[in-house]
Amino acid sequence: MMDLRESIGHQTAFALRLAKQVGAEAASDANLAFSPLSVHLVLSLLAAGSKGRTLDQILSFLGLGDSGGVADLNALSSQVVAVVLADGSARGGPRVSYANGVFFDSSLLLKPSFKEIVTQIFRADTKIVDFQTKAVEVTNEVNSWVENVTAGLIKELLPPGSVDSNTRLVLGNALYFKGSWNEKFDSSQTNDSEFHLLNGTSVQVPFMSSKKDQYLSSNDGFKVLRLPYKQGEDARLFSMYIFLPDARDGLWSLQEKLNSKSEFLTHRLPMTKVKVGKFKLPKFKISFGFEASAVLKSLGLALPFSADADLSEVADSSVGRSLYVSSVFHKSFIEVNEEGTEAAAATAAVVALRSLPIGPLDFEADHPFIFIIREDVTGVVLFTGHVLNPSLIG
Repeated sequence: MMDLRESIGHQTAFALRLAKQVGAEAASDANLAFSPLSVHLVLSLLAAGSKGRTLDQILSFLGLGDSGGVADLNALSSQVVAVVLADGSARGGPRVSYANGVFFDSSLLLKPSFKEIVTQIFRADTKIVDFQTKAVEVTNEVNSWVENVTAGLIKELLPPGSVDSNTRLVLGNALYFKGSWNEKFDSSQTNDSEFHLLNGTSVQVPFMSSKKDQYLSSNDGFKVLRLPYKQGEDARLFSMYIFLPDARDGLWSLQEKLNSKSEFLTHRLPMTKVKVGKFKLPKFKISFGFEASAVLKSLGLALPFSADADLSEVADSSVGRSLYVSSVFHKSFIEVNEEGTEAAAATAAVVALRSLPIGPLDFEADHPFIFIIREDVTGVVLFTGHVLNPSLIG
């Protein structure tokens, strides 16, 4: 069995690769937010139903291409679901709401082994539906389920027409996170100021400010701010990290650096508070959705989406051998303000940084930056994205 920390390292690298590709294919002026963890869990669920070359390709894509890969993947998924995604709100920590759903057509008979993995490891609900004559109703059912799990933040994961009479299986995953900062910002200190866009123009947006010491490190060409969330009674520690390039137009080269040296970053996270000079961070709100199969294919995961897909571990009979993945839909929502963060993602990163600078450090996030939300004990990244223009909502 692979060490859990090593598995999480592979998951981190996956998150960064995906973030780079999603960013490359998004609109050049769009803010970005998504949950690599959510996509990872859906692919892990898919791996449990795959065989042969299809399984090998999924495992290799997720960085688990050796023997025992499925067992490693299931062990990782089990730990993430049971530990990282447990709700902490009743005990003073962040509210985390997570659900996996497997909606399958009544013509499919799920293999007992697949059903056991789905329910035991992924803690997923399985539901028999009628895609063949009630595709629209099933679409509405999946969307209602996602809306419920994400506290109403994600209303239409599956767009109209995405499910039809040929659909046999929908793997759904939804994730909701709401955390309060360990030290909230004083809203009376929030003031409008200039945020510089990549095209050379600027917009006026509200910036939060603070005179308190911060978890901050200065690196070669960028700074990292850690904002811890209020901890509950369990051992987990959730934090948001802001990666701010020194150069106003340095976002893309910073992303390249994070993507190429993910292990280098995990040793550079600021874990010590330092005195801060000028400090400002914009409030922002992002809603972002994409069809993930195109992104996954461009990164090299092609077989599950092709006629050569082998998903025969999902269902008995010849039907199981003729299944393939037609699409993977993902939506995320994130809001950052003086109180903390509200974030949600659904699917049908990890970067991290430590150094001890001398003297007060300025941190003025008045130009595009990258963010991640991470559980620090395990190193699992829940959300990542970038802010190009905080004045945009959507």
